[in-house]
Amino acid sequence: MSGRSFIRNTSYKEETDSDRPTQLHTGTPVSYRQEAHDRWSNNRPSDDQPDQVQTFAGWTIGISSGILAEHILAHPCIVLRRQCQVHHTATWYHLTPFTLLPVMYKLQQQQGMSALWKGISSAFVCQGVQMVSETLISEITPLPKEISRHHTVKKHVQHLLLKGLAFVVTTPFLVTSLVETVQSDVSSERPGVFNCVTEGVTRLMGMGSTQFTKLIPIWRLLLPTGLVGLSRLHHHANGQIYSYNNYTARGTGKRQAAISSEGYFQTKSMYDIHFPEMLANFTGGFLADIMFFPLETVLHRLYLQGTRTIIDNTDTGVSVIPINTSYQGIIDCFRDIILEEGLSGLYKGFGALLLQYAIHAAILRLAKFLFNKLSSEFAARNKNTGSL
Repeated sequence: MSGRSFIRNTSYKEETDSDRPTQLHTGTPVSYRQEAHDRWSNNRPSDDQPDQVQTFAGWTIGISSGILAEHILAHPCIVLRRQCQVHHTATWYHLTPFTLLPVMYKLQQQQGMSALWKGISSAFVCQGVQMVSETLISEITPLPKEISRHHTVKKHVQHLLLKGLAFVVTTPFLVTSLVETVQSDVSSERPGVFNCVTEGVTRLMGMGSTQFTKLIPIWRLLLPTGLVGLSRLHHHANGQIYSYNNYTARGTGKRQAAISSEGYFQTKSMYDIHFPEMLANFTGGFLADIMFFPLETVLHRLYLQGTRTIIDNTDTGVSVIPINTSYQGIIDCFRDIILEEGLSGLYKGFGALLLQYAIHAAILRLAKFLFNKLSSEFAARNKNTGSL
């Protein structure tokens, strides 16, 4: 359920510059008089080109960091996390990243690097299916695809309904994507790129349900998937918006303090423009993943039941384990996990989640360094240009 996407995980539009009092912005801190002169003078070259270069550079760093952190480097952690979640007989719960590192090393040694990257194509397919579903539903219904804080409560409810319907439509493909992600390469052939689509359609049509008696009908998974996905998205959005407003308020306070103490207007740097949004997305995603981790564990076990999937042994990393469960539903799965594995059984693989966000935090640190470095270089270049 912790799928990622190239776009932001929420369609809520935060407060933009147009919502705030109008301010003058240039590439380097100058006095108000000099700033107005540089902006309106016909004898000076336009500052639009440096601003466009900074915007493009910031956008490139932001997008690259997001793809790298949420899709590429996060996938091995997602594979291990899901394998731990569905391994109902596991001795090691891997609640911290430290116990996972030896398992990762042994899996890579036994099966190669591909063991930690399986199912990555199906993850992108699921994101594509969900995006297309949202677009089609918004086109044929009055449900809005994007909203802002200025919309009415009715529009917000309709937007949430749109997201929930998109999760419902994507459910069969999420199920098949999970199978591709956790199944061992030792005991199965590598699936094709679009195998997720064909298997998802097959599961949706109910084909093969008579062969696997423990297989839970897909219609029983639609509502839980929609509710959990929608709830997680809502909490992610709230955490993201709250964090974004908090981070931007700090930046605004620093710039206002510079006006009163140093007597000049401190413009927004590349860091001030792009990094708060990246940090807010990190915070919202981390809090939502922690909050819904137990529900994700239950859903993943129900997804996998009856599929005859064989996964890597997360206790040793050198053998395989068949998944053989017989849960009757969500309540029964919750009860069995708590009775047989303890409350911590709902958090199997939590260490992989911590490792995933530790990597994400490291990438954010690198992005912060790049933002500050480029901002300093652009400021120095604009200062030299202004002195000519």
